[in-house]
Amino acid sequence: MFDSLHRRIRKKGLPPGTVAYVGPEQSAQVAIELIHADAGGVRHDRAASPEDCLKAAQTPGLTWINVDGLHDPACVTRLGELFHLHPLVLEDIVHTGQRPKLDELDSALFAVLKMLRYNEDARTIADEQVSFVLMPGVLLTFQEKGGGDVFGEVRKRLVSGTGKLAKSGPDYLLYALVDAMVDNYFVVLERMGEDIEEVEEALLSAPSPRDIATIHGLRREALFLRRFVWPLREVLARLEKLGPPLVEDATVLYLRDLYDHTIQVMDTVETFRDMLSGMLDLYLSNASLKLNETMKVLTMISTIFIPLSFLASLYGMNFRHMPELETAYGYYVVLAVMALTVAGMVLFFRRKGWLGSSASGADGGAEGDRDGG
Repeated sequence: MFDSLHRRIRKKGLPPGTVAYVGPEQSAQVAIELIHADAGGVRHDRAASPEDCLKAAQTPGLTWINVDGLHDPACVTRLGELFHLHPLVLEDIVHTGQRPKLDELDSALFAVLKMLRYNEDARTIADEQVSFVLMPGVLLTFQEKGGGDVFGEVRKRLVSGTGKLAKSGPDYLLYALVDAMVDNYFVVLERMGEDIEEVEEALLSAPSPRDIATIHGLRREALFLRRFVWPLREVLARLEKLGPPLVEDATVLYLRDLYDHTIQVMDTVETFRDMLSGMLDLYLSNASLKLNETMKVLTMISTIFIPLSFLASLYGMNFRHMPELETAYGYYVVLAVMALTVAGMVLFFRRKGWLGSSASGADGGAEGDRDGG
């Protein structure tokens, strides 16, 4: 969130529609991938030029133009000029801090979504902005970073030229790409769920202060994920209701199914947030129980030694006329009184149920929290 704020600050003072890359530094070269499928076969070019893309788009068939990397504004600007994209659309494409959204243009659709990856070592979610421009017969995608995406299976099906994908329009290709991104959300959630279970087991067996930092980190990532899933649901809901000419009726059914998947992702994210909140409460409850147990033991020890200290201080006074001081067996009598006092107090505590009940109460509380979680 703060990184996105810093990115916006770097755009301060620039006029609207300025195509200026705003995002992390990138060293890889920007690449344009072109896939064109028609009745004559499939053309796949991994290093196409903007002019090649325009020529392919003017040929009947399905054209997918994928740009890997946004740190070369000149490349994005050239594609925008060739395909008549509005400067504000180009500005949003190269600004990587966009919120997922869907804009309806004159003869095209513009969508911004987030592709996610989960770092299992750091337990953090990395996001990558992907922009879509849907036009008649053409789909343009702009990926923030090069070097890999979640579109491998879709690309393989399209290049093979078999199946529904190569014979459908760009709206179905858009559905297939977004579906791959949503499927990857489930992968991210699965990895995150495994980490949550690991922390939960640690809390129940041997909780430590380090677990608090881990829980807070996972809660932050769950909130981070929620910020992208909520708008995605809105995008799919709007896309489902658009209909022809850009979205065929046959594709609407697939988009509706994809919308249901997004609801499942949203429910899982909310469940994770509730679990993490419960785990935090469980840790604080266990810490409070341990503190109470310690205070109880110290209180009992103090209570037992208070009468012993009284007796010792009483007979430690240096008065000459104290009858007990002259008694031959006075020392042993005082020791016996002290022993009887301790035994009586221990017996009293046990009858009240104050001895041995703390541990069982703590275990009962932990069991209750485990059942509730």
